[in-house]
Amino acid sequence: MAITVMQRYEMKYLLNARQTDYLYRQLEGYMQIDEYGLTSIASLYYDTSDERLIRESLEKPKFKEKLRLRSYGLATDKSPVYLELKRKYDGVVYKRRIQSTIMDVDSFFSGYDTLGTGQIQKELTYFRDYYKTLIPTCLIIYDRAAYFEPDGDLRLTIDNKPRYRMEGLSLTKSMDGIPLLDTGWSILEVKVQGAMPLWLSSILNNGRIYKSSFSKYGEAYRRELLKQKERKIVYTAPKLFGVA
Repeated sequence: MAITVMQRYEMKYLLNARQTDYLYRQLEGYMQIDEYGLTSIASLYYDTSDERLIRESLEKPKFKEKLRLRSYGLATDKSPVYLELKRKYDGVVYKRRIQSTIMDVDSFFSGYDTLGTGQIQKELTYFRDYYKTLIPTCLIIYDRAAYFEPDGDLRLTIDNKPRYRMEGLSLTKSMDGIPLLDTGWSILEVKVQGAMPLWLSSILNNGRIYKSSFSKYGEAYRRELLKQKERKIVYTAPKLFGVA
């Protein structure tokens, strides 16, 4: 968690229960689970009042960016949290993040420079000032098993029970949320600075595990839009069909 700057390729895959069990077995001998083991992670996403960042991201542009506040486990007002700026350009993911506290982050979004004066802090401040008013819009939660390659740069994560909230947007309240996937499904992320090793490509091919463009925040946003449309249809249905 001490890493503050990351640049790498990230590939995502959706796994059913059978594929998840298969992958866990196949990774033995190639990768090791990291020191944190299975960790519950919560990421609070910030956006403009008109949700500009997520709307533009869903259009799949060549360049996109997101800002989120992450905690490992349920946070407290004084526990460490990580403000992270994630950018993606032409398939390469760039991340900048700093450790802070919820109180200092809240002050930062209120316009105060409470995060320090380093290069990453300057990038975060520029992002905040460029988009003007940024507010919490979505909380994404999942239970992550993280693996690393002992003698390489390969990192692999499996996110189980991904869920979200559009209300109660606080890292200190609970780790509950609305499921993003059906029971038993999980999200695999492969993260590497160069090419994927052949042994991993073989494992994925044999397990019929194929790349997906799944975005947790994007899926939560789409679901909420669908709910709004359904509510609007129900509300307007009596007038549409001439029912008093």
